[in-house]
Parts: sequence; structure tokens; C-alpha cells
Amino acid sequence: MKTVVAKPLELERKWYVVDAEGKTLGRLATEVARVLIGKDKAIFTPNVDCGDYVIVINAEKVSMTGDKWQQKEYRHHSNYPGGLKCVRYADFIKKHPTQPVELAVKGMLPHTKLGRQMYRKLKVYAGPNHEHQAQKPEELKF
Repeated sequence: MKTVVAKPLELERKWYVVDAEGKTLGRLATEVARVLIGKDKAIFTPNVDCGDYVIVINAEKVSMTGDKWQQKEYRHHSNYPGGLKCVRYADFIKKHPTQPVELAVKGMLPHTKLGRQMYRKLKVYAGPNHEHQAQKPEELKF
């Protein structure tokens, strides 16, 4: 039995749409990351970007369990002494409605050149409209 190795030129990429309304942030991010990496395909190869494109709509309506809405903090440091900035999730999503989904998915991808290439296939929109109708995306159910 021979081992099948995926070649980048032979891959067929699909487009999927995910509606984030009412879905938990972490569970949504794991499923989106799985599709971006390509783990759901039979020809998955760890050193080749085998994944598909994912469009996430209604990102501002994603939910959190428990009291994370008020307790979860996004931290950023400027690398200067005293340069730590903390923003609560409730304030963060008002100012940047798509970033919590983007950051959650980005954290679940490999932290390499290949991971950055996979991340470019993620398109996140705050509302229900997106500009990728020409690609004829399919609904991703999970």
C-alpha cells in the first residue's frame, strides 16, 4: 500500500460559509480551524496547506459561556515597561466585532509560515452579508 502525499497544485479548494450566531466562540473556532487546516480530508498532509476557504458571518453575535462576557480579557503589551493593556470582551467586541473570532481561530492554527498561509483563507464579517457569492460557498454544518 502506497502513501498518498498531497501536492499543492493538485488540490481542489472549496468555500464554506459558517453562521456564528448563537454559537460558542471556542467550539466555532475549533471547527473552522479544522477546515482551514484540512484535517477533514482523506489526503491530509501535515506539511502542505490542504484546507478550504471559510467565511464566517454574524461574528458579532457569537456567544460565550458563563460569565466570560465580563471576565475574559484581551491583553496586549507594547514591550515598554508598564505597557500592558487589558480590554474586557464586552468592550472589545463593541469596537472590533470580528476580532474575537479571528484571534480564536488564529490561536488554533500552527504558528509557522504554513499557519499564516492557512489564516489567509479565513474571511470574517460582522453582519450577515459577505462579498464572496461568486465562489458559490456551501453551508458548513457542525
